[in-house]
Amino acid sequence: MQKIIIDTNIVISSLIGNSFPKQIVFDIILSQKAELILSKEIFAEYIEVLHRDKFRKYPTFLQNAEILLNKLDEMATYFVPTEKLKIISDDFDNRFLELGIISNADFLVTGNTNHFNFSVYKNLQIVTAQEFVNTYFSG
Repeated sequence: MQKIIIDTNIVISSLIGNSFPKQIVFDIILSQKAELILSKEIFAEYIEVLHRDKFRKYPTFLQNAEILLNKLDEMATYFVPTEKLKIISDDFDNRFLELGIISNADFLVTGNTNHFNFSVYKNLQIVTAQEFVNTYFSG
């Protein structure tokens, strides 16, 4: 089973759209066709970002976010990164790479092509949601 890390923007997009991020979160991760890899720091970021006021314009966003966060927390495999990286200018984004190293994850799925402007780091493939679904998912 593929081990994937999903960036916070993928979680958000899965709740407000009907495209590839939703397919990854609901059809692949929640259906246990891939293993979700998390760290406590990344999960804390999910919580913080999903509770921002700007998402209140979506009527059921917070309620759906809470349900999703609980499900992701229950099913994820957690790792504690031991190496601190300074590869990306946005310091927090380095945590995704750190998690990829310690967990030996296969993919980091992200919509952040500004900071993740490279396609691989060590053995971690960095792909968009569309690339993952159309090219790499082997469910």
